[in-house]
Amino acid sequence: MSESQQSPAAGGTVGADGARGRLMSSVQGLAATLTAILQTRLALLATEVEEEKQRLLGVLAWGAIAILMGTVASVFLAAFITVLFWDSHPLLVLGGLTLAFALACLWAVRRVNAITGSPEGMLAASLAELQADQEALLAAARGSNQPPTGRE
Repeated sequence: MSESQQSPAAGGTVGADGARGRLMSSVQGLAATLTAILQTRLALLATEVEEEKQRLLGVLAWGAIAILMGTVASVFLAAFITVLFWDSHPLLVLGGLTLAFALACLWAVRRVNAITGSPEGMLAASLAELQADQEALLAAARGSNQPPTGRE
């Protein structure tokens, strides 16, 4: 018998090459799948980062405008009330206005904390998808490690 005609049972290369080829094909398929998953997750991450950037820029711009307009209005209101009551109780008016502005500031700080301290963090969708991928891969790994039951 020549070398090219050896049977796989006799230690020939036909069976080993076939198994090695199937293994390489399987590894390549796994690599392609993992690359596709990674690409999808990175695209989702990029989309979420862009959305968060746009939202943050909008909040900053409108917040700056609100602060500017609120400050101007507060100064004019304080000046108006102080001039209105200047002859009777100027110190009481100034103290009351200071207390009112301090309470408004405290209320605003609490609102900012409530908005920024939301339970849903940044990139929540990406993190949820990565968690789902991890659970699916772990479930598949557990399923492939278990011996076959013989029922199909």
